[in-house]
Amino acid sequence: MTNVGITKARSSFFDLFDRVARGHEHIVINRRGRDKVAMIPVEDLERLEALEDAADIAAADKALAESDERISYHEIRKELGL
Repeated sequence: MTNVGITKARSSFFDLFDRVARGHEHIVINRRGRDKVAMIPVEDLERLEALEDAADIAAADKALAESDERISYHEIRKELGL
């Protein structure tokens, strides 16, 4: 992982873009010494999103398993005034 200041990132954006897209590097851009943004390949982003989806599904399954109470779609719509 490479850490780059915002000024350098601005002046060398296309180089950083190529390093991420072609070299599969992770680049962290900081501002005033604090990490603010990460540039990562799309494939890595897709994997992260899949992990988040899996964690959300596991949490939903756990919540459903903890309670037998169910509310129908129509009851929710009525409750929300839709």
